[in-house]
Amino acid sequence: MKNVIWSPDGSKCAILCKFGVVIADRQMEQLCNITDSVRVKSGAWDTSPTGGTANEIFVYTTLHHVKYCLATGDTGTIRTLDNPIYAQMVVKDQLFCLDREARAKIVEIDTTEARFKLALEKKKYGQVMHMVKHSKLCGRAIVAYLQSKGFPEVALHFVHDPKTRFRLALACGNIDAAIECALQMEQQSDGKGAGRETWGQLGSEALRQGNHQVVEMSYQRTKDFDRLSFLYLITGDTEKLRKMLKISQMRGDIMGRYHNALFLGDAEERVKVLEESGNMSLAFISAKIHGLDEAAERIQIAIETNGGSVKGLLEKVDTADKKAGCLLQPATPIIKETKWPTKEVVKTTLEDYEGAADEYVEEEEVVAQNAIESGTGWENDDFGDEPKASALAASMDDLDLDDDMGDWGDDLDLGDDMAEPETVDEMAGISDMGDGSTFMLPDAGRPPAACWSTNSSHAAVHIAAGGTAKAMQLLNRQIAVSNFDALKDSMIGSYIGAFTSMPGVPGSGSMSVPLLANDASGHPSSESLPRTSLKMKKLVLGIRSGYRFFQGGKFNDSKLAFISVLRDIPLVVADTRAEASEMKEMLEICREYITAIRLKGAISENASNPARCTELSAYFTHCNLQPSHLLLALRSAMGTAFKQKNFISSASFARRLLELPDMSSEKNADLRVKATKV
Repeated sequence: MKNVIWSPDGSKCAILCKFGVVIADRQMEQLCNITDSVRVKSGAWDTSPTGGTANEIFVYTTLHHVKYCLATGDTGTIRTLDNPIYAQMVVKDQLFCLDREARAKIVEIDTTEARFKLALEKKKYGQVMHMVKHSKLCGRAIVAYLQSKGFPEVALHFVHDPKTRFRLALACGNIDAAIECALQMEQQSDGKGAGRETWGQLGSEALRQGNHQVVEMSYQRTKDFDRLSFLYLITGDTEKLRKMLKISQMRGDIMGRYHNALFLGDAEERVKVLEESGNMSLAFISAKIHGLDEAAERIQIAIETNGGSVKGLLEKVDTADKKAGCLLQPATPIIKETKWPTKEVVKTTLEDYEGAADEYVEEEEVVAQNAIESGTGWENDDFGDEPKASALAASMDDLDLDDDMGDWGDDLDLGDDMAEPETVDEMAGISDMGDGSTFMLPDAGRPPAACWSTNSSHAAVHIAAGGTAKAMQLLNRQIAVSNFDALKDSMIGSYIGAFTSMPGVPGSGSMSVPLLANDASGHPSSESLPRTSLKMKKLVLGIRSGYRFFQGGKFNDSKLAFISVLRDIPLVVADTRAEASEMKEMLEICREYITAIRLKGAISENASNPARCTELSAYFTHCNLQPSHLLLALRSAMGTAFKQKNFISSASFARRLLELPDMSSEKNADLRVKATKV
């Protein structure tokens, strides 16, 4: 144990150990124990006067991180550190600390995640939903935390991926949201991948709740005709059952036809199904039992024509029971309802988004009103016309001195020169200029850079706002970037390109003006976003340069062009979904061409090894290149294999070469002749 840090109200204490923190109450009963793999340097309790986080959040520092922990055992990382610091006090989002040179510093921290978990633990649902609406909480960790705590409906607000939203919607019983996500997944996969399993899960949840319209839609999407027919049976929809019978006839589904005929009570159709399936004996018995004499005679003739006999068939049927020859009909629905009463899904305060948020705002207003009425402000000071007598005045009254001053009276006669000067109201002329109303200063707005990081989780936006550490965390979390040296120039360009400098009056400095991306229809206020310097146009130019260098055989220049595009893609903000898809295609193009160029370099290095050179040439032809570039690769591979007398591989390359559309042009006539000979 290194030291003990008590909370300001003395209700809890944090015991700092070498590799951990223990939170205990005032009776020294352990509340939680957090273990860390790095040495713990220091810690401090949150002392924020508002927000309800005082004495609840403990912030501690390690060699490289600032972390937090709650009495419930929840912990997390707030930010990284370049150099170790020693925490002294935490107020809201500011950490007051000392560095190793004992210099006082103020480090900005973001305790949104800790405050969110604390509000969730304290069941302050209004504050939780207020933070959901106004904070940028993201990441799989917070979603997994909400699921583990039993609040999937809250996690639904953080997730934009349709698959994850679909699972969360099913967990909280939100059928409408689940349908929306299922349709999105079906649209993204063009109706190929997401269908059966997704709609099957949705149908199971809808069946559990009794929503038979959604169950019907799910069975239709998955083409589960057997369950769909049974659903129409129990809902009494005979018209759709007849449609299902027609569908089974078109599909050639014998069992489906028989089941639908059985559900409809259509004996003639059942006999026809048995006859067409080759069960002539069963068809004859069924026709006889149900009184279909014409069908029975036709079937009997068919049996006897094939050398069979119908004698003794009816003896196999037990006719002793009175119900043996009765026609079995499905129950007739008395009342057909389009919507059945569904199972009620219990909705918590968290799911009632607007209600919870309004509740929290009302609570904050009540707290502010109580502060005004409490008498601690200046408004309640007593400035009455009759001030209270001071202690000196009371003591003078006790001496009972009259107005007779005796011989001292003449000495006090100092003349008119010592008379009290007349008070002049210097503001008298100005007071008549207004209408008597009080001027109120407008509320100070937030700078645009502070709004940018709140309005977006894109790394380029955080870089433009100056939040380089947060941008690095996002890039590491999203695409696993660990070495940022390659992105240094692009990151600096994104930061510089978000502002412009305007000269001020002579003798003063220039003014930095932010460039906004969403100010076409007016100033976006707190919803502003920066205008980034990297655009799709630059990526397209880089791809074209790489193509041009590759076509001319300048492979090193081509490789540099494609690598430059790769480094710029993470810092380009896509305006539409089409641009995002186009950037994904560019990523694939860069990867394929860089791989092809590396193979080309390896071919040159192994020129003295014919077998290895032929193998690498074959690999080179399987890169996903443009047709004109693939033509060059196949031509080179065909020549290499032919020189090494590997005629089988050379013929294979020639065959692929002849299949290319560019080979039909006149400029490739000589190459077409050579490939045909090979």
